[in-house]
Amino acid sequence: MSFRVFETTFAGRKLVVETGKMCALSNGSCLVRYGETVVLANVTMSANPREGIDFFPLSVDFEEKIYAVGRIPGSFLRREGRPGESAILSSRVVDRPMRPLFPKDMRNDVSIVMTVMSVEPDCDPEITGMLGAIIATEISDVPFNGPIGGISVGLVDDEIVLMPSAEQKKTNKLDLTLVCSEEKVVMIEAGAAEVPEDKMLEAIRTGHEEIKKFIEFVKEIKAEIGKPKYEFQHIEVDHDMFEAIKEFAIDKVKFALDTDDKNVREARLNPIYTEVHEKFDEMYPERAGEIDECMYKLQKFIVRRWLLDEGKRVDGRGINEIRPLAAEVGLLPRTHGSGMFTRGQTQVLTVATLGSVKDAQLIDGLQDVYEKKYMHQYNFPPYSVGEARPLRSPGRREIGHGALAERALVPVLPSQEEFPYTIRLVSEILSSNGSTSQGSICASTLALMDAGVPIKTPVAGISVGLITEGDRWMTMLDIQGLEDFFGDMDFKVGGTHNGITAIQVDIKVDGLTYEIIAEAFEKCRKARLHILDDIMMPVIAEPRKELSKYAPKMKGLKIDPEKIKDVIGKGGKVIQKICAECEVQIDIEEDGSVFVSGMDTEKINQAISVINTIVFDPEVGAIYKGVVTRLMSFGAFVEIAPGKEGLVHISKLAEKRVEKVEDVVNVGDEVIVKVTEIDDQNRINLSRKDALAEIAAKKAQQN
Repeated sequence: MSFRVFETTFAGRKLVVETGKMCALSNGSCLVRYGETVVLANVTMSANPREGIDFFPLSVDFEEKIYAVGRIPGSFLRREGRPGESAILSSRVVDRPMRPLFPKDMRNDVSIVMTVMSVEPDCDPEITGMLGAIIATEISDVPFNGPIGGISVGLVDDEIVLMPSAEQKKTNKLDLTLVCSEEKVVMIEAGAAEVPEDKMLEAIRTGHEEIKKFIEFVKEIKAEIGKPKYEFQHIEVDHDMFEAIKEFAIDKVKFALDTDDKNVREARLNPIYTEVHEKFDEMYPERAGEIDECMYKLQKFIVRRWLLDEGKRVDGRGINEIRPLAAEVGLLPRTHGSGMFTRGQTQVLTVATLGSVKDAQLIDGLQDVYEKKYMHQYNFPPYSVGEARPLRSPGRREIGHGALAERALVPVLPSQEEFPYTIRLVSEILSSNGSTSQGSICASTLALMDAGVPIKTPVAGISVGLITEGDRWMTMLDIQGLEDFFGDMDFKVGGTHNGITAIQVDIKVDGLTYEIIAEAFEKCRKARLHILDDIMMPVIAEPRKELSKYAPKMKGLKIDPEKIKDVIGKGGKVIQKICAECEVQIDIEEDGSVFVSGMDTEKINQAISVINTIVFDPEVGAIYKGVVTRLMSFGAFVEIAPGKEGLVHISKLAEKRVEKVEDVVNVGDEVIVKVTEIDDQNRINLSRKDALAEIAAKKAQQN
């Protein structure tokens, strides 16, 4: 392919696509320049299908190269390692809208790799990479039911903004990633500061209009340089075998599925599988491996027909009925906060831990290096779905679900000035039968309030499913695992009484209409209010007034940045002494923010008092308690605060004449002194005699 350059305008900035110059061995490749952000996108496909699998093997990777922002990686090896959470989340954002548009029965391995090579803060590399992945796939020979396009939408000063700049993001109330085809919405991912449903829908419509322009641009590129699509071997279940199994087993499978208990369902299905294999393995010896696929297809057929034709759900609920709900707090006595939320057989326990400023997570990615003071982690152990397998480190799904719950709660968290703690939430999935991510949002709200974190308002989450058939469609509230498995959509919305804080939409069809989205929003809103008002608020209506006795206590103050060196002292001696004597931990930030934490409030106050003495210069006429540090023939040096030392002349030690300094004080003695002078060299002159006289006079007046 010869070198070609294509240009267009996308959300007000120039978008340049280069092909034919790099990566000649990929099935499809392009270099996308958006402003000064540059991403190389490649798609490759194996020559032959993979044997022995029943799924489409797609992998999507978003490679963050630190050289893209002119930095050397901070790791020990000084090179990029395994993808960080940011890269994994970006990979998922591209994977989720593209995966449904590949042929479901294709078994060739397909790999999409986006390599971020240069980043301009105003030009989002995630969206740039997504656009590159779409173009590379469209011009390749890999089968794909596109084109689609993606965009970032913000809300600044109540105005909808496309591809918001770095400056606009500082006051942005909406972080919406939208992917659409020409006619439908393919994916929604959003974090929002309690944005109302109608405003969210307006933002989606606005973003869609810009995406349509990009899609026309992709069509032009494909028309000029697109390769003919690969003709792969379609995998279809034998129609006669499926009909025979259906006739034999349909009534038995219907009975097995018709229960609200996942364990009962599986116990009923297992012997049916055995019976079907006993009858049909010999009848279809060359296609015996497809029998389980026929059973899967039969269950899907039953569930979808029940929903579309009868309005019937497998557990007997109404279409808009939520499973039984329950909420609890304070389950774990030694943790700082805990909350458990149960919805049917989905059960989530979230534990809140409060830490000091030093417990913040250091993030070294394509953004500036920064500290993350709120973390939400999600664990999905095998026992939660009744499986016996070894534990593994969190996968992409776990990281994605944790990020969704984290995003839902960010808008209601207190500022660092209000609550100067590092907060870690861990959601343990105890039992899973659909919508564990939304259960995590509810359990996390409970845990935060139980921990005494002063959140602005509670947050709850719920999901809506979808079944489609041609022009027919229907949505159902609070989908369980089977409805998610055999359905076409998992529309997850977290929010408060006032509006939406997070959205994540996964679909298995070619897209959603605005009518479907509007109905899903309204169903989620009503269900969210019910969960908040009738289930969560009666258990804990507001954050606890006091922190757990096992949580560290923390107070903050602000000092002049010029005084930081005085608090730290030479070689850290001053701050170390305060920490040791007061049994506290002190964290100081560059802007002069000081955070003092410990288990004893009195000792925290003592440390703050010492810091205040250090940073606020002693006043002439003020009285202080100090410690004698050195004795000289002409007087004693007294430290009235760490690093603040003054001289008490021998004539100022007592009212009577003093022959020797040692006759009155010794090193280590605590003494009361008054500041009588601070000279032009900042030397402090003190008087014990004047301090004692003033204290005596005040006592005499009181008596």
